[in-house]
Amino acid sequence: MGDYIIAITGASGSVYARRLVELLIKKGHDVLLTISNAGQIVLQEELGWKVAGNPVQIAEQLMRYLGFAELPTLPHVHNGKKITGKLTYYDPQNIGAPIASGSISTKAMIIIPCSTGTISRIACGASSNLIERAADVVLKERRPLIVVPRETPLNAIHLRNLLTLAELGVHVVPA
Repeated sequence: MGDYIIAITGASGSVYARRLVELLIKKGHDVLLTISNAGQIVLQEELGWKVAGNPVQIAEQLMRYLGFAELPTLPHVHNGKKITGKLTYYDPQNIGAPIASGSISTKAMIIIPCSTGTISRIACGASSNLIERAADVVLKERRPLIVVPRETPLNAIHLRNLLTLAELGVHVVPA
C-alpha cells in the first residue's frame, strides 16, 4: 500500500492529524509518525492525549487513542474488519531514525498541522529535529511534501517562506 511520514508540530489543529492518521491506517497504509515536543503539548491540550515512554509504548498509546486495540506492529482489526496499516513512532530528536534517510521509500510526507517555525526552518534548509530532517530528505529525493499551516493572519515572512516551499514543489494546504 505504501508508507506515509506524518509529522505533528505545535500549531493548533491536531484534530486534522488525528483524522488523517486514523484514515491512513484504516485504508491499510503504514504511518511513520513523529511529533514535536510542542506538538505533544498541543495534542494534550486539544485532544486530551498524553503520550510518554519509549517509541513502542507511544505508538501503542496512540493506537488506543485512535480506537485500534491491537499492537501497532501486528495486523489490526477495526469494526470487525482486518486492516494491515500500522503505526511506527519515532522520537523527534532521533535524527538517526529511518525517515531521516533517503534510503527509505515513502509515498509522501505530510506535516499536519505545520507551525510557521517549522515552515521557516524547512524553507531555509535548517534541520534541528527529525521533522525538519525528514522534510529535507523528502525534498532532496523529490518526493511529495505537504504542509498544512494553521497560522492566521500571516505576515510577510510567513508568506515568503510558504512561497519558497511552493517554488520547491511543496504542496501548501492551509487549514
